[in-house]
Amino acid sequence: MPDPVPTDPVPTDPVPPADDPAAALEGDLEEHRLEQETRNERQVWYFLAYFLFGIHIIAFVMIYAVRHAK
Repeated sequence: MPDPVPTDPVPTDPVPPADDPAAALEGDLEEHRLEQETRNERQVWYFLAYFLFGIHIIAFVMIYAVRHAK
């Protein structure tokens, strides 16, 4: 016997009213958090790129020094 379909389903994620200041503040905070997260992620990638570039420069200098040592 199939389960009966509920006539009045309860929404799992209710939408807050547009004039609710707490919901507007929460949306602004979430937007700011996402922007900050994107900025932090970009900074991590820049740091990684500079680090890897620096490691290669050091390696090339060391290779040059070893090859030209007398």
